[in-house]
Amino acid sequence: MLFKEQYEEIAAIARTIFENPELGYKEVKTRQTVIDFLTKTNPDIELETFSTTGLKASLGSGSGLNIAFIAELDAVYAPSHWCADSETGAAHNCGHYSQVAIALALYRYLVVTERYRAFDYKLTFIFVPAEEYLDLAYRDELLANKQISYYGGKPEAMKLGVFDDIDIGICVHSMGGQYPERTIETNCDLAGFLYKRYTFQGKTTHAGFDPFSAVNAYSISTLFNVALGLSRQQLKDSEKVRINPIVMESDMSTNVIPSRVTVGTDLRTHTVDYMKEVAVKMDDAAKGSALALQGTVAVQTQMGYLPFVQNRYLSEFVMEAFHENGEITAIRNESSVSAAGDVGDLSFMIPCIQIGYSGFAGTIHGNDFKDDDPEYIYEVFPRFLSEVLERMNGRIDKSKLYKRSYEVYQQLISSISEK
Repeated sequence: MLFKEQYEEIAAIARTIFENPELGYKEVKTRQTVIDFLTKTNPDIELETFSTTGLKASLGSGSGLNIAFIAELDAVYAPSHWCADSETGAAHNCGHYSQVAIALALYRYLVVTERYRAFDYKLTFIFVPAEEYLDLAYRDELLANKQISYYGGKPEAMKLGVFDDIDIGICVHSMGGQYPERTIETNCDLAGFLYKRYTFQGKTTHAGFDPFSAVNAYSISTLFNVALGLSRQQLKDSEKVRINPIVMESDMSTNVIPSRVTVGTDLRTHTVDYMKEVAVKMDDAAKGSALALQGTVAVQTQMGYLPFVQNRYLSEFVMEAFHENGEITAIRNESSVSAAGDVGDLSFMIPCIQIGYSGFAGTIHGNDFKDDDPEYIYEVFPRFLSEVLERMNGRIDKSKLYKRSYEVYQQLISSISEK
């Protein structure tokens, strides 16, 4: 009954966060909203802060296992969204606002009922900033000032040791698309990605008087784009490769042959090894295009996020809870996509799952995105999550878990970004 009783307050908090979107590492108002709710719910709470706006709080003690329930604080840059911040362009069209509200609903339920005291594990709520990979100029400033080391909030938290005492990660995320019935999603693997910048260098001359002496950097970039397009049929369908080249910078004008064009593109794949392989092919295409037209190219590689492979063992508890649940009528399983998230990085270190939930209208990351079944999102779904936690109680086989160090993670990231 408690989830029903607290529904209006939780839904109101979700609306407040939705209407006050903030970009990563800037979630000051959202952070305060979370703090106010947590301290009101549990005056004895011990809050740990990290990464400018991140928060961490634990319930219970358990018998050696610590499960993290993770929510993301940030919004997307989408200035054309109907509820975007007019000054920053931030908009909650990815659904992170609902994650926060769901986490708060679950936290209050556990505190008020004291149900967490019966768990044989500690449950830690972690509110992480900056999941979305954007606003990079601002994050470059934070990096230069040594305020952060990573663009993504979870890798940054990993570096700071926030997850050192965590054994399992549970995330939730809004499902893209609209569904005729209340639906959850399990085992939806995500792609990893890196970011490439190719700066093509040519030679400038007057476009009308002396184009013969020039080396056209824009033509080189066009040839490169054609090469990428022709190579797509040779890329594995199973990897769901995505490449999206765009012109980021240039010195172009109508009467001058351009001498410098920078093309930026992400590269998404479902495995690290194939990411490395395709990156080499892209670099070769860039070098070949420059050589063909007598120019040069400088290549930069910036690591994004690792692929996310959901832990199938932990998903069994979710599917068991679904089959015993009478309120949620549909489940999607094993439907990987080419979207990415920094949960992939965390899942390299500890086993993680991300449970999807429907209840939204419009297009995720689109101008029309909003929730259209708030009762499901803020009452029914948190109640379902409490059932998942109950089924994990006393039944987790520690031999099926793994833990890698931050140092091993760092070595892997370095091996990719060096390509």
